[in-house]
Amino acid sequence: MIIFTLFPEKRLLMNLNRETRRRRTFGIISHPDAGKTTLTEKLLLFGGAIQVAGAVKSNKIKKSAVSDFMEIERQRGISVATSVMGFEYGGYKVNILDTPGHQDFAEDTYRTLTAVDSVIIVIDAAKGVETQTRKLMEVCRMRKTPVIVFINKMDRPALDPFELLDNLEKELQISVCPLSWPIGSGGGFKGVFNMHEQKLDLFLPSANQPEQQDIEVSDILSGEADSYIGSGASTLKDDLELALAGYPQFDRERYLGAGLAPVFFGSALNNFGVRALLDCFLEIAPSPGTTKAVEREVHAGEDKFTGFVFKIHANMDPNHRDRLAFVKICSGMFERNKPYLHIRTGKKQKFSSPTGFMAERKSVIDVAYPGDIIGLHDTGNFRIGDTLTEGEVLNFKGIPSFSPEFFRYVENGDPLKFKQLAKGLDHLMDEGVAQLFVNQVNGRKIIGTVGPLQFDVIEFRLKHEYGATCRYEPLNIHKACWMESSSREQLDDFRMRKQQNMAKDKRGRDVFLADSEYSLQMAREKYDAIRFHTISEY
Repeated sequence: MIIFTLFPEKRLLMNLNRETRRRRTFGIISHPDAGKTTLTEKLLLFGGAIQVAGAVKSNKIKKSAVSDFMEIERQRGISVATSVMGFEYGGYKVNILDTPGHQDFAEDTYRTLTAVDSVIIVIDAAKGVETQTRKLMEVCRMRKTPVIVFINKMDRPALDPFELLDNLEKELQISVCPLSWPIGSGGGFKGVFNMHEQKLDLFLPSANQPEQQDIEVSDILSGEADSYIGSGASTLKDDLELALAGYPQFDRERYLGAGLAPVFFGSALNNFGVRALLDCFLEIAPSPGTTKAVEREVHAGEDKFTGFVFKIHANMDPNHRDRLAFVKICSGMFERNKPYLHIRTGKKQKFSSPTGFMAERKSVIDVAYPGDIIGLHDTGNFRIGDTLTEGEVLNFKGIPSFSPEFFRYVENGDPLKFKQLAKGLDHLMDEGVAQLFVNQVNGRKIIGTVGPLQFDVIEFRLKHEYGATCRYEPLNIHKACWMESSSREQLDDFRMRKQQNMAKDKRGRDVFLADSEYSLQMAREKYDAIRFHTISEY
């Protein structure tokens, strides 16, 4: 008898490939109030990760959303930071990144999109595509990230389904393919027909919680389900015939190539259409693939570990004042207590308590695989964009930092809390949600943000997380520009003539604080050897 045995390396590689294939790492994006965080809660509910779904409405609710774990999020009823949640469902390991919808926190969302393999876009059925959704779709298009669209709030007055689909194609500039269809809307909402699985999901309102009845259908157009649907049966059949003739059939390759967006209809608040979305998503969405580094392309199936830091968050647990670096694993297997090379510093580091996430709830993990998001406790060594490997020198790029649009001087509100303020600003700026500049003439600190609401968040967090108070003073700046030049002479001349408008960022790089579009234009014309950048890559 001949017994065949696999070498340990072969077994490890087979296990790595199996674990990689079952990973689904995706972001959920939308315009504010489209129901993105509510959808996240319902996905977690289906996955058994939570027992009771919360909502994002106001500070009066008894149960807040799991993904909104910061105190200011609970008080304001908005998401201001990306949260990471992982759970097991149907043989898949699901990693959800719930992003802020408000435009003032868009930079956190843009960076998060570098760490996901696909995206679910949530649309309000009464409003269609809104401004922030359009901007986020541009980022997905640039990165060729596959997207699925969930049209939410069908239990409320809504636009016509065909009008919504036309709106999606026009505003998102992508072909759409409906994989479910609503039966009515608002007070006449009766459920959805799951075109992908040929299943009828009926909406049954009740005094307590709406119920769902699932009915298998072999041919919806034959009339076999008319008795369940009632008066809406004829309209549904007419709509389906038009939809099948007017929109392309689902093609997974086109979807994975970011050329086709499957569309689902439903009501996240009432749990309708959510399971159909989740089941189809897990079936068709990509597992971790290829990540581009400066040196080469890194494939998820490689046996050597690589990963990059896309987010840093201070004080996830205010009781311990911990600071976590969020790392997306690109290839190989991450192992607890194994030394890894921190490329920027050239030093090897071990991590004794790497964590997995369920929003703010963390658990120590021993291993993690491509697609997983892990948290590494950080004492100030990490920056956004840093790379970790088993020894190979790689630099993952493409994590953007945008020029702020709002600027204020920041001053200490309490002379006795100088150290607390300095520490708080240092930590919060490392998160990358705002930027700190130091004026080179007077040494005053300047905070720049992409939205004014960020100033309130910073002030709130300084007070409640660091015991420091601050005050702001207005500052007239049009744009902050990073500079590079092939001419040392022009650069030195520019620094001397524009010293009142020169600052250093947190990394010590020169920044030109242009007070108007005209002054920036004149600088570009006069100093043709200097390039002024409004986007900086980590």
